[in-house]
Amino acid sequence: MPSYVLRYWESEFKLLRPKKNPAGQRLYRRRDLELVQRIKALLYEERLTLEGAKKRLLAESRRSTEQLDLGMREAAYADALRRVRERLLALRARLTS
Repeated sequence: MPSYVLRYWESEFKLLRPKKNPAGQRLYRRRDLELVQRIKALLYEERLTLEGAKKRLLAESRRSTEQLDLGMREAAYADALRRVRERLLALRARLTS
């Protein structure tokens, strides 16, 4: 991928923000590289416009955030149920003794 294309995508896609070292060189992390590959697929393989690709990436990032929230809620519910079960078992032990 030519560097001028990457620079243009950085200006268009706010999610693509590689860090820079003290000399000003861009340091692409794994997440940045995966995003570049995703943008390339949306533009060249799926033939979306820049606006279409932006909307798709935004929808995908929202969906992953929602899934993360659901996973956290699920873990909190599981923890609450575990505590209730422990209390019930302790209560049963008291009543049977």
